[in-house]
Amino acid sequence: MFPHLHLSGAVLLSHNLKHFTCRTMASVAPPVFKPFTLTLIQLGSIGSDKAANLQHAREMIVKAAKSNSDKPQVIVLPECFNSPYGFVHFPAYAENIGYTAGKEYDIQASVSESVKMLSSVAKEAGIWLIGGSIPERDEETNNIYNTCTVYSPTGALVASHRKVHLFDIDIPGKITFKESETLTGGTTTNYFDTEFARIGLGLCYDVRFPELAMIAARRGCHAIVYPGAFNLTTGPLHWELLQRARASDNQVFFSMCSPARDMTAGYHSWGHSMVVDPYARVLAEADENETILHIDIDPEPFHEVRAGIPVTKQRRFDVYPDVSA
Repeated sequence: MFPHLHLSGAVLLSHNLKHFTCRTMASVAPPVFKPFTLTLIQLGSIGSDKAANLQHAREMIVKAAKSNSDKPQVIVLPECFNSPYGFVHFPAYAENIGYTAGKEYDIQASVSESVKMLSSVAKEAGIWLIGGSIPERDEETNNIYNTCTVYSPTGALVASHRKVHLFDIDIPGKITFKESETLTGGTTTNYFDTEFARIGLGLCYDVRFPELAMIAARRGCHAIVYPGAFNLTTGPLHWELLQRARASDNQVFFSMCSPARDMTAGYHSWGHSMVVDPYARVLAEADENETILHIDIDPEPFHEVRAGIPVTKQRRFDVYPDVSA
């Protein structure tokens, strides 16, 4: 199968929620890996009006669900899709989510307008939705996190990932950014199961730390998705390199979904949302503009590379520790 971009109608699917849950440890065997279509929304027009950001995201999700000849099973939004990207903005846009892994989440009782929108549109479109990320305020601690939430085709909130590694960098003359001034790092690794694949989660700067992807892969993930927002300094240097490295290291499909570039914004995203296969081949790449990218995920390269280059069976945990243990 090859990536493609074309238009068609959508078909709604129904699912039994109890089979699809987020876990931080591989307590059950992963589902059988089957073909599916992954759709990345490189979202533009993200401004200071949260309501407008949410409405635009909803419209693009609905459009994405209808714009492919084969209906996408998984749709992905970029990091910080409901607010401007910047540590000074996170407190003002933060929402209480209150999700606990393994417990049923009451969407109707949620006070998060972003969660309610994402749940509603996932159900309307009948798709799995990786909802990029939003600033989350913990009701008990008042800590703020950069948080990704995931929704089933029934609209249930089934997984959450708080960005583990905070984006604190200082490249003289180019960019200084410190998420730690307002954010707290997450403390769990996360994935979710669908009827066609186990999918690992991370966010942006997490990609620079290979351990997180190693843990996901060793717990049975077939694909790993990180919403992210690299900039015009780090993007050209490492955006593709890191995705191909994580895909090759772990022999999985790897994808990152970026916001579109907006040179009038305070933070200039690199764009170039991408999907890489287990051979580290780039299957699809966007440019810097708002776009919808559909990619067919075929399990064959996953099985083929693991049979031909069997690193998953050749690790020497007698010499070095298993980070997923």
